[in-house]
Amino acid sequence: MSVRGTRDFSHSVSPTSGELCGGAASASLPAPSGLPGLAPARPRSRAGTPGTGRACGSRSPVMAVFDTPQAAFGALRPVCVQLTRTQTVENVRQLQAHLAGVSGAALQELQEYVLFPLRFALRVPGPKQERLVQSLVQCISSVLAATCVKKQELLQELFSELCTCLAPSPSSGKAAPLSEELKLAVIQALHTLMHSAYGDVILSLYQPSTLPLLGFAVSLLLTLAEQEKAKQIKISALECLQVLVLQCDCQEHRHLDEDEAQQCGDLFASFLPGISITLSRVIAGDIKQGHKTTVSAIRLFYLIVGLVMADKQLARVPKNKEKLPVEHSRISELMIHRGPDWTKSTAEKLSLLLHKVVESSSVHPHWKVRLELVELVHHLLQNCSQSLVDSFSHLLKALVGLVNDENSEVQSRCNKVLQGIAEQRIVAQNRALADVLSENLHSLATALPRLMNSQDDMGKVSTLSLLLGYLKLLGPKINIVLNSVSHLQRLSKALVQVLELDVTDVKIVEARCSRPPGPLQQGVQKGRHQKKYFRFFMEEKVFQLLQQVCRVLGYYGNLYLLVDHFMGLYNESGLYRKQAAMILNELVTGAAGVGVDFLQERGVPLNVDDLKGSITSILDEYMDQANWYLVTSIDTEEGSPEQSVQHLGHSVRAREASSSVLLLSPEPPVTTRTMNSNIWQICIQLEGVGCFAAVLGKEFRLLLLSALYPVLEKAGDRTLLISETALGTLADICEACGYNSVQCLINENSDYLVNGISLNLRHLAHQPRASQVLDTMLRHSDASLLPLVEDVIQEVLSALDQSYNSQASTFLRVLHSVMTALVQWFGTPSAEEQQRQTDKGQSRARSQGQQEVTMTSQELERFFLDYVSQKQIADGDLPDLEEEEADEVPLAKPEPSSDTEGEAPMPIHAQLARDVMERCIHLLSDGSLRVRLKVLDVLELCVTMLHPHGNHLLPMAHRVWPALVTRLINDDPLAVLRAFKVLCTLGQTCGDFLRQRFSKDVLPKLTSSLLSQAPVSARAGPVYSHTLAFKLQLAVLQGLGSLCERLDMGESDLNKVADACLIYLSAKQPVKLQEAAQSVFLHLMHVDPDSTWLLLSEVCCPEGYEPPHASLRPVKLSGMGRPRNELTDNVLLLLQRLQQQEGTGPGTSTQEASPS
Repeated sequence: MSVRGTRDFSHSVSPTSGELCGGAASASLPAPSGLPGLAPARPRSRAGTPGTGRACGSRSPVMAVFDTPQAAFGALRPVCVQLTRTQTVENVRQLQAHLAGVSGAALQELQEYVLFPLRFALRVPGPKQERLVQSLVQCISSVLAATCVKKQELLQELFSELCTCLAPSPSSGKAAPLSEELKLAVIQALHTLMHSAYGDVILSLYQPSTLPLLGFAVSLLLTLAEQEKAKQIKISALECLQVLVLQCDCQEHRHLDEDEAQQCGDLFASFLPGISITLSRVIAGDIKQGHKTTVSAIRLFYLIVGLVMADKQLARVPKNKEKLPVEHSRISELMIHRGPDWTKSTAEKLSLLLHKVVESSSVHPHWKVRLELVELVHHLLQNCSQSLVDSFSHLLKALVGLVNDENSEVQSRCNKVLQGIAEQRIVAQNRALADVLSENLHSLATALPRLMNSQDDMGKVSTLSLLLGYLKLLGPKINIVLNSVSHLQRLSKALVQVLELDVTDVKIVEARCSRPPGPLQQGVQKGRHQKKYFRFFMEEKVFQLLQQVCRVLGYYGNLYLLVDHFMGLYNESGLYRKQAAMILNELVTGAAGVGVDFLQERGVPLNVDDLKGSITSILDEYMDQANWYLVTSIDTEEGSPEQSVQHLGHSVRAREASSSVLLLSPEPPVTTRTMNSNIWQICIQLEGVGCFAAVLGKEFRLLLLSALYPVLEKAGDRTLLISETALGTLADICEACGYNSVQCLINENSDYLVNGISLNLRHLAHQPRASQVLDTMLRHSDASLLPLVEDVIQEVLSALDQSYNSQASTFLRVLHSVMTALVQWFGTPSAEEQQRQTDKGQSRARSQGQQEVTMTSQELERFFLDYVSQKQIADGDLPDLEEEEADEVPLAKPEPSSDTEGEAPMPIHAQLARDVMERCIHLLSDGSLRVRLKVLDVLELCVTMLHPHGNHLLPMAHRVWPALVTRLINDDPLAVLRAFKVLCTLGQTCGDFLRQRFSKDVLPKLTSSLLSQAPVSARAGPVYSHTLAFKLQLAVLQGLGSLCERLDMGESDLNKVADACLIYLSAKQPVKLQEAAQSVFLHLMHVDPDSTWLLLSEVCCPEGYEPPHASLRPVKLSGMGRPRNELTDNVLLLLQRLQQQEGTGPGTSTQEASPS
């Protein structure tokens, strides 16, 4: 710490008149030889800085330096005599100028001689100019800064004389209207005087006999600190007062021993009321006074209180008041005996002042004030933890509240102080302090729900930080709170009420799983906990603080007691269940020491067996049927067997656990709020399973037999929130138990899982979710799982054969999962097949190029050969049937002959696909629309799976065709849409096999439907794009072109398609339908570019064509010269694309007419 008040005492001032009283005094200059062994003035760190020389002015470089007392005396005597005779500012300046040339050692011996004229001038009766007084005081300060005061009498006299300069006139009784410069000079002179006292001389001021003088000085300085408006005077007065009570920041004063400190404490006890009250007013004063004033006042406050109320000093106070001599009887009345009664009374009054100080300082906008408040709490807690125990409710509240201060330095210091309190076990070893914290905790827990409902987010953060800080400070003593029924009830109910979730969002129920074909491994690894929305707060920081509160409770508290209490709340009411589950999850996490921010280690480490026992009991409660299988959605299918199964399952569970509040009655009023609540409860319980796995690590493998199957059930749930949370839990289990991925987890436990699925499928009425487990296993495993689940799939098929009327929907969901997995594992085309498709496309392109190159020879030859053949047929000259058959055999027989001779046995996945497809054929005409839609989805996957096995696919396609045609031409639009997707898939896989069937049975219906709907879509507005009719039009247009190209349709069929789609090129149609119609014509360009060009040119022909020879007729197309219409833009775009396509081909144009 550094000295603030002794840096610079030379100030230019404006003189004002003032009246000062003084008396005559005499002093004589001691001979230099009369001070044997006098050492030079001690070197000061202030040397070399402005104002620390001998005088206010700087030393002249040409002036001689007087190193001996005799030489100095000769130089100083004339100016001292002159000043004694005539007290003027000029004479004081001359003395200052001469003092600049005197060395420190010489000035030390001449100290009293030099001070005499200055003191005399101050004590001369009568009014004096303020400018003169200020110069005298500054000169005295300069002498004191360069010398040491070694006489007690001189110290006391100088102290009294300087104080008198600030005293009010005896006649007026009011403070003199002194200038600010004079006040500042006197304050700094007092500051310098206290620092110039040599050795034990300073203690002469701190005797009972000097108590009035000290009180006088204290009163003056307090008045200046409180009433002055100048910031520098206020700060200097406070710093001088700090020096006066021997709490200076500098290191120049020797440390007081215990007896001396005890004596000073007794002395300052008389001043404590006035000092503390005045300082509290300064601290809580106007913010305009500046932060430095407030910081200085706070520092002085805790230093004086920490000295007078120190526990060590109060413990040494005698029972009876010490009696002073008779001559000091009046002073004895001023002395305070710091006995128990006085200590208690003073502590009560200080508690009020401390509360005031804390309230104003904790919200001060300047961070240094808040930082000094932290130091106040630290100092008082270190020195007065016994005497001021009742005040620590305010102090600790302030300290804990500043942990989250916006300033990093305040945060850091606050954390260090809290850490020091914990390491020194101040709370642990002080039962009274622990009781105060417990009561504070009880009061805060009582008010917590009200505060969380009324405060803003920043206020909630502060409140919860305070709660967390109390728990951290209690540390191992937290069981004092937990063992009290009242405290535990208040705290638990407060946490449960604050953590109430907002379950009004409809989107939670609406969000459904889309069932992607592949595993969601990437999504699983990203953040396992779902973002929750609470009723009383929105800030994430608030939730993090609540988590820390629960974890600290689990870390320090009795885990069995806490788990038992919150499990009681869990079962007490459905209103508490979600919150209690969240708290239980965090308690276990904290008990394991995971993610806990604590100040001190707990006394006894937690036993792993105890932790495992608590987790087991919680898991049993979580996965009880009454708490695990809750209504999360309403199946709207009319007469759905699945719905009856669901209600049956709930009624069974209701009979098993009728005490549960959330269980359904036979006719339960299920609302969106109830379903949202149930969804969040399941998610929180799933998160708990993940937390428990992370806590136990590989020990959790022992609990997988009971935990894995239910979690997989939820991973296959239709509700998106539950499914994602369950997948996150699976990822947590993998990480904790040492599995590389969810796939490894499922594969290594597949035997037990498959056994459970098989058993539950046999009792589907009571276990309707076995399909969800199988679905999850298939989506997150690989082909190695197929041999294990093959028997289960066969059981599903057999059960479907026996009960397709009642359980078809459930079994179809299982079959869809199976086929999705098979397509994922085996359905991608091999590299050889992809190469074959590529070669086929390239060969077609080459053949088209050759056709264009050799058009004049081969085409003419084929034309005439066809002409001859047709002429013979027309004349009745038919070719020999044997020859015709011989010609056709090579085309029709190779595949069957090769398959029958050396066909390899079908792999398991293909056999399963064939078996499933057989069931789909029978169910394709089911009366339930939902069943038909599921059948179509499964059928599409089966066709994809059987694509490499054409000999088995084509007969199955032949069998499915009649029912599929019915779905296409006479069914609900949803079914038509789905059936058309199946048709497109069949077209990609079966090819020529479907050409005739499609042309005869389906194409007329599709084209007529497109033509009839075109006017409707042309007139419709933007809402039309959300209708089912639009989606059906769009699907047909998007798939029709590729279907025609795949099936290699004939010219008449292509013309039908082109005529039906042409109207959709109109600019009046929705943009998406226009784009889909363009795609149809782009496909037709590949099949028959000439016909497509002619059709489009008949609509709009941008160019005229001149014959290459005059003998040829000119080319006339209907589109030539036609005005611009709604089809023009799209037709021109297609013609441009056709021209680019023809231009990039290997051949030349086939058109005989050339454009003009």
